[in-house]
Amino acid sequence: MLFRIVALVLLIALSSFQKQGLIRNMDFVGPEHGYLILCGGGNNTLSIQKLIQLTGKKSPNIVIIPTANDDASQTEINYTKLKEPFLKQGITSVEILHTRNRDTSNSESFLRKIKAADGVWISGGRQWRLADAYLKTKVVNELYFLLQRGGVIGGSSAGATILGSFLVRGDTKSNTIMEGDHTEGFGFFKNSAIDQHVLQRNRHFDLSEIHANHPELLCVGLDESTAIVVHQNKMEVIGSHYITIYDGTIWRRETNEIILLPPLTGKFYLLREGDKYDLLKRRVIMP
Repeated sequence: MLFRIVALVLLIALSSFQKQGLIRNMDFVGPEHGYLILCGGGNNTLSIQKLIQLTGKKSPNIVIIPTANDDASQTEINYTKLKEPFLKQGITSVEILHTRNRDTSNSESFLRKIKAADGVWISGGRQWRLADAYLKTKVVNELYFLLQRGGVIGGSSAGATILGSFLVRGDTKSNTIMEGDHTEGFGFFKNSAIDQHVLQRNRHFDLSEIHANHPELLCVGLDESTAIVVHQNKMEVIGSHYITIYDGTIWRRETNEIILLPPLTGKFYLLREGDKYDLLKRRVIMP
């Protein structure tokens, strides 16, 4: 009897706290406060404009991480090219942050730029290089803190894939191996696997392998010049092409219905600019 009375009191208290807004839903798939912008490669202009806009500042501090690219590309000439799209948008504070040394990744002097940043852009290349340099270091911690204070992290191609939790095409031997020797991403987009250049390179069936082996993951394929903006439990598509969704259902645009699929069909569907998706329910937000 005493146990039932205590349980009832706790239930009433919990209900009261919820009504007063003292208990919040922390079950977010994306960042609670900040934003992610994941672009499939190609022309990144729209994604960069969106990143700048979402910082909420007229002239934000931007940091570019080019580490996914090879050592031969780590030159001042290439760094200038990476800065150009931001400078064309009128941004005056654009800095490069790069290392291959994990001790450096944990040093306060290296982290200082991220701590002062409003937005971070991670450029393309091979995503395993980002994992080798930064995974489980203070760099990932500081990127998380950036999101927590309402900042924005964007990435193109490999820079987009690393933001998910499961790292596809992370094998050091070949980018055609979907599940290789590196399979862990930064995890800012929880329970996800992100591919890129999907329609342009005829990769649209490749994520079916990952979804079959890991049905708990939301698999998203990004085409070039197309991106998703992720915040809390909502994802929105921007850009000129399409993204592919592998979630065990088919959404029919013409009838606006969602059809549950049997396991292992390998089927997917497409979303385009303006389409929105509920990441917690894993369902298209009906127009």
